[in-house]
Amino acid sequence: MSAARIRQTELLPLASDPEADFRRQGVSLIAGVDEVGRGPLAGPVVAAAVILAATSTFPGLTDSKLLTPARRESFDLQVRQEALSFSIQAVEALEIETLGILAASLKAMALAVQNLNPGPELVLIDGPWRLPIHHTQQPVIKGDQRCLAIAAASVLAKVYRDRLMQHYHQLYPQYNFAGHKGYATREHLAALRRWGPCPLHRRTFRGVKEWCGPG
Repeated sequence: MSAARIRQTELLPLASDPEADFRRQGVSLIAGVDEVGRGPLAGPVVAAAVILAATSTFPGLTDSKLLTPARRESFDLQVRQEALSFSIQAVEALEIETLGILAASLKAMALAVQNLNPGPELVLIDGPWRLPIHHTQQPVIKGDQRCLAIAAASVLAKVYRDRLMQHYHQLYPQYNFAGHKGYATREHLAALRRWGPCPLHRRTFRGVKEWCGPG
């Protein structure tokens, strides 16, 4: 079955490994998409999209949150070397404030898919949401633990964002972004109380907006 002929109603029910199931149906260019950074008080939301070869194997690759930093770095290098196509995109704090975090996350994932070359026949998305794209797509609950391409995307997004926050730490060391990556830790909240927000902070988020001045 070619991807062009797949209708959305034909995508359900999902197998325990949807990616493998669709490959058995004859779909070859399958993109896995995931995002990281919906919860932090500072920094962008980052999404990655990855297309792997049918023969790709990455033993131990799973949801990036379940991996040690060293394992994530190792898998990040392997995926970049072996993927048929990958793309990483970010939506920054100012746009998150305008769009809202869900819409910003979906935009980042859509941009990641649209910048793949070659592009996908089918897009598998971690979570319950559909993307604002014209590609045939399927949301997959816990997809980063069920689909290899989504797991690969989760690693690329996580490693990219962590490195970005380490860079921002050099610009704003008083917040220790290298340590907490912008999440609402006790240390981060204490820094916000002392220093107020910087341009990387999401001023509409609770924990930040309380320390923003008028206007």
